[in-house]
Amino acid sequence: MKNQDQKTFLVTGGASGIGASLAKLIVEAGNRVIIADINLPGAQDVASGIGPGATALQLDICSEAQWEKVLDQVWSEFGGLDVLVNNAAIVHTGYARDVSMAKHEHTMNTNFFGPVKGMLAVLPRFKTQGHGHLATVCSMTGLLPFPGIASYAAAKHALRAFHIGLALEERHTPLKFTIVHPTSTETPMLEKEAEDDAMALSFAGTPVTPEFVAKVILDSIENNVMEAFAPPERGEVVKDLGFNPEKLWELMDRNAAIGAEKLAARRAAKAAANT
Repeated sequence: MKNQDQKTFLVTGGASGIGASLAKLIVEAGNRVIIADINLPGAQDVASGIGPGATALQLDICSEAQWEKVLDQVWSEFGGLDVLVNNAAIVHTGYARDVSMAKHEHTMNTNFFGPVKGMLAVLPRFKTQGHGHLATVCSMTGLLPFPGIASYAAAKHALRAFHIGLALEERHTPLKFTIVHPTSTETPMLEKEAEDDAMALSFAGTPVTPEFVAKVILDSIENNVMEAFAPPERGEVVKDLGFNPEKLWELMDRNAAIGAEKLAARRAAKAAANT
């Protein structure tokens, strides 16, 4: 039986990375979590490791029908949902000219339209029950694009605009909205980025851990923060550079060189660890 203070969360992309770390924190805080992922075995492994407070469900976020099916099951089994965390995302790395149109479209469909479908599917249910919190895991690249993931940054930029636009539309309702922008994070996605020279700029800074980002997300939800950055101190710099293309242009070559050096060192360390 659910106690009065316990909340039910649904986290997409919970089979690994930030989503898996967030699911663990949610349960440790006394809540319960539905780990939704297209990779059901992975989600089940994470849920099993967390314990009875976690449940795994399969969800392709690009499918409106699957969104409705999962939400029907959540309402049936748990009596409703308190927080939806749209976290799932994919990346296709490479210079835009070298990435196929099919991959650009896959990025937009997954990273933008997938979360949008989730928000629009849960919105009427939240309004009917009289409460609900929509949390979006976006990215600093949504404000600060750079080479190697142009369509990823474009999708995240669009996602931020939609999230905030929807929040403004619902400002006179009891619904809550939180969006969080992580920097480069040590996840399977970052490992994929490390294989592509076009992604050197991703490594100019120091990546954070998924556990760190998960804590920022959960704290932001609990404190009803509208927009947050992980780490918080990078927020002002990201906003300043992201909306100042001349300044960004000036810094690009220097930061790309720093990133390339750090990426080479990362690859060398990984190769040494594997020998």
